[in-house]
Order: sequence, then C-alpha cells, then structure tokens
Amino acid sequence: MHYAKPLPAYLVQRFQGWKATTWEENRAWYRRLAEDGQRPRAMVISCCDSRVHVTSIFGADQGEFFIHRNIANLVPSYAPDGEQHGTSAAVEYAVTTLKVAHLIVLGHSRCGGVQGCHDMCSGRAPALEEKTSFVGRWMDMLRPGYDRVKDLPAEEQLEALEKEAVKVSLANLMTFPYVASAVEAGEMTLHGLWNDIGVGGMEYLDPVSGRFQLL
Repeated sequence: MHYAKPLPAYLVQRFQGWKATTWEENRAWYRRLAEDGQRPRAMVISCCDSRVHVTSIFGADQGEFFIHRNIANLVPSYAPDGEQHGTSAAVEYAVTTLKVAHLIVLGHSRCGGVQGCHDMCSGRAPALEEKTSFVGRWMDMLRPGYDRVKDLPAEEQLEALEKEAVKVSLANLMTFPYVASAVEAGEMTLHGLWNDIGVGGMEYLDPVSGRFQLL
C-alpha cells in the first residue's frame, strides 16, 4: 500500500493529547466499552458536513450514539437487490442488532449536498446530471422534495429543501420492514431534526402538523 502516508503531525499530536488526558482519566470506561460491546440508545443519521458535530451538539459520550453520516443525511428506500448499500446496512444493524430505541435524522442549514441538488434540479449543474457523478445520483432521491419547494420564493427554497431531505429520509425509513415493525410495536421512535449551524438553533419535525418547530 505504497499510496498510504503517515498521519499529519497535528493529528498525531491531538491523538497523543487525547490519550494522555481524556482516555487516561476514563480508562475503566473505555475498557468496559471494549469488553461489553456497544449499547447505544439512539442512531443518528447526519450529514458528512464537518460543521455538524453530533456528539458535541447533544453532549454525548462514547457508546451513546450509533452515528451514520452521508451526503445530505439521506436514507434511500428499502431495496434488497443484492448490491452494496452503506446507509441501508447501517440502518439494518442499528435496528435489528443494536435495537436502538430512537432513530434520528438530523439535517442542517447551508447544506452543500442540498445546494447541489437544487442546482441540478434547476438546470444549473449539468455535471451532476452525468451518470458518473456519485453525488448527483445520490441526490436524485431528493428530486421529489425539490418539486415540492420549487414554487416558493427563491430565498426560502434552500432551507425548505434541507427540511425536505429530513422528511424524505423519514418516509424512506418506513419502507424498511424491520423499521416499520419496530415503530408500529412501539419499540422504536423516529425523529426529524434540523440544525441552524449559524445560530445554534434546533428545530424538530412535529408529527401532527408536519412542520418544523423550535426546540
């Protein structure tokens, strides 16, 4: 593997600092996590965006959240076609093996993936239309959401589409039979959130009104 290189020095230093402080002060807890395995109470599906720091937002410790990140926090619909599905595999493991009590889809403001989808659907990003674009084909899942927001005032469309990404993902989660059965049996609950990264705000999707409300 001649293409692999040593870690940058700043990452090495940060790791060594963490090992000497946080790990050293909690070594018994880390050993317990290693020996007993993980028992997270919730799964969080969030965006890859480096500004969305799930464990910091919720003050979570190691072992508390099972976290899956992808472009624009999207979940595809259930498709048992024998192909490779990273997000679907994470959902399957969280629900059937870890048996999480809560499954949270966390969207956010200024999402680059959602911006790309908006540009693509409005004809301003031809490169994303190419079959070779992994981002474009991934964001195809959000095209129905674009159709629902395209007639809004221009300044409202992106935020509305970010929230549509959460709604689309929640709807697609319910196409997984083991998700639907866990929800219907009261063994697991689904939650939709949207984080305004600029002001530190958080909104939740009200299941009754179908609208996002401030926490």
